[in-house]
Amino acid sequence: MPSPMPEHPSTVLAVIGLGANLGDARATLESAFAALAHLPHTQLRAVSSIYRSAPIDSSGDDYLNAVALLDTRLAAQMLLVELQRIERRHGRERPYRNAPRTLDLDLLLHGEQCLDTPTLTLPHPRAHERAFVLVPLAQIAPQLAIPGRGCVVDLLASVAGQRIDRLQR
Repeated sequence: MPSPMPEHPSTVLAVIGLGANLGDARATLESAFAALAHLPHTQLRAVSSIYRSAPIDSSGDDYLNAVALLDTRLAAQMLLVELQRIERRHGRERPYRNAPRTLDLDLLLHGEQCLDTPTLTLPHPRAHERAFVLVPLAQIAPQLAIPGRGCVVDLLASVAGQRIDRLQR
């Protein structure tokens, strides 16, 4: 029986950035890891430690952040829809751009796909500028390349001035 969800023709590596700064952010991230592990046509490959970072282009309390690697057959747009469902189940509201949030799930990479649509840009346009993306990603996939930007481990020096602290799990 064919799948009702649009699938990519083969399994691709997707990179998801997780962030939260409202409510019990640590519990929310742990719950989000579990939700990612149950996505259709997807296997959770790895999750980073949880990190604390100051808001960038946002307000409110410090964020807790992490990165997850998924092996998925979901097409990028369908994966985005699934990520937004997880956000809504965790109380995500979007009252204004960069508002504090209970959960933010960003699709950072979907294989080596480059895409620019009104709803999704791949790779994520600011991933290479954010310590809260690069530091956790370097922990679990240091040799991964961000298309058009370079290897994760080589990009770390450019974000060395951004505060980020690894938390104990």
